Amino acid sequence: MKRAGIVLDDVERLQWDFTPLVSVGPLWFGMSHDEVVAELDTDVPSSGSDRWGVRRAWFHLPTSYGSALTTYYAGSGRLSCIAVDALHGPQVTMEGLPLVGRVPSELADVFVDHMLSRGLPEAVRSSQYGDLGADEVGLVLRAQRAGDILLTRPVFVAREWADCVCDVTEGYVPDEEWRVYC
Repeated sequence: MKRAGIVLDDVERLQWDFTPLVSVGPLWFGMSHDEVVAELDTDVPSSGSDRWGVRRAWFHLPTSYGSALTTYYAGSGRLSCIAVDALHGPQVTMEGLPLVGRVPSELADVFVDHMLSRGLPEAVRSSQYGDLGADEVGLVLRAQRAGDILLTRPVFVAREWADCVCDVTEGYVPDEEWRVYC
C-alpha cells in the first residue's frame, strides 16, 4: 500500500466526468449527505461544520490512500460543493479535459482555451489567490501542495453557489476550502 503523501497516477484513480452545475461523477448537486454516502458505498466519513453552519464531510474511496473528496452541504442539507483532493481524488474530466492533480500553470492555458471554445471568452476569472475558475460552469481550480509542488484541486459547485465562485470574500465556497494547501 502506498503512503498517504504519494500522488496517484491517473490510471490508479477512479475516472469521473463533470457536468457543469449538475454533477461530478456519481454525485449530483442537491443530494442529501445520506444519499452521497450510499452512492459512494463507503464507510461513514469524517464530518463537521464550519462557523456558518455549512456541513462538510471527508471521504476515502477504494482507490485512495487518504481523503479523496470533501463535500459541503448548504443550510438545506443538500450537496452544494465538492472539492477533489489533488493527491488521492478521482480524475474528473470536463469534456475530455482532466482537471485533477495537474500542474496549475500547465492547466491554465488549456482551461482558458477550453472556455473560449465553449463560446465563453469572458468567463474565466482569477481568485484573490490566483486560482482560475468560471461561474458559468461552477468551477474553481484551486492549488494544493504535493510535497514541493502544487497540483490542481478542483472545487465544483451547484448553480446556487456558482455566482462569484472565484471570489474568496463574496463567493459561496467555504472559507475552510480556501485554506487547503496541504
